[in-house]
Amino acid sequence: MSEISEEQVAHLANLARIALTPQEISSLTTELDQIVDSIAKVQQVATPDVPATSHPVPLSNVFRPDVIGETLTIEQALRNAPEHDDNRFRVSAILGEEQ
Repeated sequence: MSEISEEQVAHLANLARIALTPQEISSLTTELDQIVDSIAKVQQVATPDVPATSHPVPLSNVFRPDVIGETLTIEQALRNAPEHDDNRFRVSAILGEEQ
């Protein structure tokens, strides 16, 4: 028995202001029902003695050491900039808010 109905999908689409065709509603109903069934299956085997996992392989710190390297001087960074103002890049304003 399906737990998700086409009426529920259409209602949720309406709440989210998403226009769906009848074919899309039918397809999403099937997909969402499969998702609900999959979650139910996982809940059946996810007993308290099964530890929660976020990755199939145990991970340790996968980050490289944070080592300070060579950096550009302000002059080097601004050397090829089309425009700059003292110690900063100069860029045009966004969203039509140019002054």
